[in-house]
Amino acid sequence: MKGTAGRLIRTFLFHGIKIVSLLLAVSIIAFVLVSASPIDPVQQYILGLGTAISPEQRAEIEAYWGVNEPPVERYLSWLSELLRGNWGESALYRRPVADIIGERFANSLALMLCAWLLSGVIGFALGCVMGVFRDRWPDSILKKLCYLLSSVPTFWLGLLFLLIFSVWLGWFPIGFSAPIGVAQGSVTLGQRLHHLALPAITLSLMSFANIALHTRQKLIDVLNSEYVLFARARGEGTWTVLRRHGLRNVLLPAVTLQFASFAELFGGSVLAENVFSYPGLGSAVAAAGLNSDVPLLLGVTLFSALFVCVGNMIANLLYGLVDPQIREVGK
Repeated sequence: MKGTAGRLIRTFLFHGIKIVSLLLAVSIIAFVLVSASPIDPVQQYILGLGTAISPEQRAEIEAYWGVNEPPVERYLSWLSELLRGNWGESALYRRPVADIIGERFANSLALMLCAWLLSGVIGFALGCVMGVFRDRWPDSILKKLCYLLSSVPTFWLGLLFLLIFSVWLGWFPIGFSAPIGVAQGSVTLGQRLHHLALPAITLSLMSFANIALHTRQKLIDVLNSEYVLFARARGEGTWTVLRRHGLRNVLLPAVTLQFASFAELFGGSVLAENVFSYPGLGSAVAAAGLNSDVPLLLGVTLFSALFVCVGNMIANLLYGLVDPQIREVGK
């Protein structure tokens, strides 16, 4: 028991040091890129006020924000405020950055979890079908479909789905996470799922192809193995072999690949949220970039890196718990 606790502590410390180092590097790179870009946060702040100000007032704002200070001093000042929990105030929304990230992250997390589950189920099921019917017409059609969807841009597929299912058929709303004109507290779960369905389906179809093709190849290797040939010689049918021998051998690699695709889903959600006007982190960072909202842009960038790092750490830990061989190697 003590040895297991010690290994867990060492594992968490190792991943914690990696996450802190990576976040520090991301913060430096993001700050340097924002500082080198033509973004003028002071001008955006003045435009948001809606009134003209004198050059003296602009100079006071620049002095208060430390715009004319050296970049190293500005970075250290921003980092010290960040460590104290002050993420800054959004120049676009006139609200604390931490509050905006908290609200938008809940919407993005719901979208990514739905798309993640859909992509895993669809990819694994289609991979098993392709493996069973390998080199036949179902396998040929599904492989071409996987190659096609994996090469189609997310925004183009989203626009196509909007045109077909929202404009022509009217099955889904055009955008947003809730009906227009309905108070936030009055939105039902069914309405939220109705608005979430089309973005989640779009995002899931962009990431299931790798899981399907990987599962297909693994299942073909299993079906060509000696113990499966022996099972067939005993009279077991195709679906019996798949249930008894195939699924348990291809499930773990599929789960591993599914966890590895979570970071890819996070990147794809940025495009999906902008296409469907979904109020998540992706649309927030796009609005921050277009409107020169530096505090929100830096905050979302750093939080996104933290989210992806923590997700990868959890995936590695869960992989060790699911696979006994990994636990023995760790010991």
